[in-house]
Amino acid sequence: MSILTSLFGSRNSRLLKQYGKTVAKINSLEPALEKLSDAELQAKTPEFKERLAKGESLDSILPEAFAVCREASKRVLKMRPFDVQLIGGMALHAGKIAEMGTGEGKTLVATLPAYLNGLTGKGVHVVTVNDYLAQRDAEWMSRLYGWLGLTTGINLSNSDHDEKQLAYAADITYGTNNEFGFDYLRDNMVYDTEDRVQRGLVYSIVDEVDSILIDEARTPLIISGQSENNTDLYYKLNSVPKLLTLQIGEETRDGKGKIEVPGDFTKDEKANQVYLTDAGYEKAEKILTSMGLLAEGASLYDASNIILVHHLYAALRANTLFHRDQHYVVQDGQVIIVDEFTGRLMEGRRWSDGLHQAVEAKEGVKIQNENQTLASITFQNYFRMYEKLSGMTGTADTEAYEFQEIYGLETVVIPPNKKNQRTDKQDQVYKTDEEKYGAMLKDIKDCYERGQPVLVGTTSIENSELLSGILNKAGLPHNVLNAKQHEREAEIVAQAGRPKMITIATNMAGRGTDIVLGGNVEKQIEFLLADDSIPEDQKEAKISQLRNEWQSLHDFVLAQGGLHIIGTERHESRRVDNQLRGRAARQGDPGSSRFYLSLDDPLLRIFAGDKMRSIMERLKMPEGEPIESGIVTRSIESAQRKVEGRNFDMRKQLLEYDDVANDQRKVIYQQRNELLELTDTTELVTSLRHGVFTDMFRTYVPEQSVEEQWDIEGLEKEFANQWKLDIPLASMLEESKTLTDEDMLEHIIKTVDEFYQAKVDLVGKEAFAAYERSVMLQSLDNYWREHLAALDHLRQGIHLRGYAQKNPKQEYKFEAFQLFSQMLDMIKNDVTKVLMLVRIQTREEVEMAAAMQEEAQYSDVSYDRPGIEDDSDSGIDGAETEEKQQPVVNTVPKVGRNDPCPCQSGKKYKHCHGRLE
Repeated sequence: MSILTSLFGSRNSRLLKQYGKTVAKINSLEPALEKLSDAELQAKTPEFKERLAKGESLDSILPEAFAVCREASKRVLKMRPFDVQLIGGMALHAGKIAEMGTGEGKTLVATLPAYLNGLTGKGVHVVTVNDYLAQRDAEWMSRLYGWLGLTTGINLSNSDHDEKQLAYAADITYGTNNEFGFDYLRDNMVYDTEDRVQRGLVYSIVDEVDSILIDEARTPLIISGQSENNTDLYYKLNSVPKLLTLQIGEETRDGKGKIEVPGDFTKDEKANQVYLTDAGYEKAEKILTSMGLLAEGASLYDASNIILVHHLYAALRANTLFHRDQHYVVQDGQVIIVDEFTGRLMEGRRWSDGLHQAVEAKEGVKIQNENQTLASITFQNYFRMYEKLSGMTGTADTEAYEFQEIYGLETVVIPPNKKNQRTDKQDQVYKTDEEKYGAMLKDIKDCYERGQPVLVGTTSIENSELLSGILNKAGLPHNVLNAKQHEREAEIVAQAGRPKMITIATNMAGRGTDIVLGGNVEKQIEFLLADDSIPEDQKEAKISQLRNEWQSLHDFVLAQGGLHIIGTERHESRRVDNQLRGRAARQGDPGSSRFYLSLDDPLLRIFAGDKMRSIMERLKMPEGEPIESGIVTRSIESAQRKVEGRNFDMRKQLLEYDDVANDQRKVIYQQRNELLELTDTTELVTSLRHGVFTDMFRTYVPEQSVEEQWDIEGLEKEFANQWKLDIPLASMLEESKTLTDEDMLEHIIKTVDEFYQAKVDLVGKEAFAAYERSVMLQSLDNYWREHLAALDHLRQGIHLRGYAQKNPKQEYKFEAFQLFSQMLDMIKNDVTKVLMLVRIQTREEVEMAAAMQEEAQYSDVSYDRPGIEDDSDSGIDGAETEEKQQPVVNTVPKVGRNDPCPCQSGKKYKHCHGRLE
């Protein structure tokens, strides 16, 4: 501790002192508020709103608002927030992270800043990790908010459009991080302002903030559409990994250069990657040639085989690095990802880069089509858009640097309401898994015989089922809580504190249910009230019996030392270990914890296994004897810090690359929203049109050039062929010797404007404006989609620039900017071309064309210019253009996917009308 800290206290202690003074003010208001009637207390909400409307700040009314919310909580929820909960609420209102231990009542803490900020009417978003918690918290706390005169909304993944609009219109909206992020992306894909659901990102309170802003920040949110189908290729390539062998040890060669340690590929578990060796490439080429996937004599290194290599690596990773019941489960013929941090099933989430399809091929289930990114954003960039962001969790201090660095969020450690009584015993490290599980079984058996409840934390479903099998053999009754039993989750956790109760759980983050010693009697009462098989007149007596039983059970468990936590291995993040430990000793209860490790555990094997194994062998330790020492525990924590540091670097790198796309995303979304809200599109369309024709003119008549350098003939041809315009520029030049290039450009712009205005006059300005907006939005969306795909491809190979002594990030920024500039030019050209070439028809002409088409019995094969809808009411028929008088019938030869589209848009068929198929 520095001299300054000892004199003035740490930043955390100074903040707590400051908040403590406000707590004293809040407490001083309590006696007066207690005397108010319900109606008088409820009248405080409109009074606060009025004061805010007159210019008072939220900070100035905070003590009164918190005091009113506390008093309302006492009357409605029968819960009085502790002083430390008021401090937590102040930290959240100040836009900070409140670290509060398990059982300190974070759900109730959130009501204080949510009520205060909800008074503004701009909307407060309370973000949870899953739909169950969002619904539970919203239903529970809406009683309080409703009583105080504020509205509550629930934004769930299965909510329809109207339900979402209602949820966001409420003063306080509960929902999951995924749903808030996806709604933002969807709002920027709508074609009418009334279809939006969100109304601005003002204030957010993030529950389990470390899980959402750190653990899930490695995976961006992506809205996808159908892309090309390579299903057969995945099935074929799935057989290749079984024919290749893993290289163990370093590759060595004998005197003749022959490889002595054979192996076709290596795997890097730290980076979660596989790499083919030289011998592996040769072997893979032979296998693929024999399968008919690679041409005879062709190399995997050929540019044309890039997709094949990509799919081969996906198959290798799926077969060697991703394991069933650890990384994913198979349910109802689908591969569902298991969240490595919470142990929950991630319905609807898919791995990218073809990995998910490769796993589906490995498991023999139906392969879903590959997807193309339509819109994407990272959680970091989504949550940084809120005007004020705050969060709460039991474990944030270990990641305080990342919160500050990425989000500008300060972490405040809130002291517990009652002093922590948990005993954390030192880790025990065994040589093998067998010895480790034997020692754990002995510990569990001892607790069971004494009646002490045990919670065993595992890091994967596979381990939880393995341990369950061991306990079944030993005849020990137990409950298993993992992603496969999430329906019974609340019931299992609620009763995990009963005597003789053994609970095996896969990761304990964000479970949202406290483990009460002696069992959670309130949960039991809930289940009893919901049970229709028990007669109503008997329920009251049974509730009274449950309460009496609970007290004796509670006292018994306290006497046995409270809840005992057993960790089957260390997680790669210290936070997840702390979350497991935090389940014991809530609100001053006693409790204990111990982690059992073996040298075969992934963390030890990758980071410290060899060193510890050699120590054990040198000390000649007997079988079954563990290492138990502070040095060992510290070295394990050091390994965890290394992994956390690497994960932070990965997330930071993801963010640095996404920041480039984010700047571009903001520009596109801003332009899109302005376009949606624009009532008169004339000025915008005119500006685009003038820009396109000025650029085209300057291609043939460069600025500050002499007449001899002008290509007037080429310019006239361009007007005739591309735009169907006859502008006699050569004869104009002959007639007037004083004609300058500026005069010529002015004449062209005037002619083009008159040509365009004639189309508008035929239809009417209002009807044509709606059509212009539709064309611009569709063009913007199509090119933005293609731009996202281009950025993905650019990013995959940009690291290779490092070999040329160039900074990959700088190169990425430069090339992404160039791609973005090209995209804007293409949008401008595309919109102008469609609007200039659209043919206007009267209703009679449209009906006559339809009759002729029916008479001629044309086939239904026709090519329409993309992005133009038939709108006969407005007199616009987008199915025909000046350059194409009649539909193309099926005498046209078959069009290949990579051939130019017959509609003459200049795009490949697969990117134009092939997409409509």
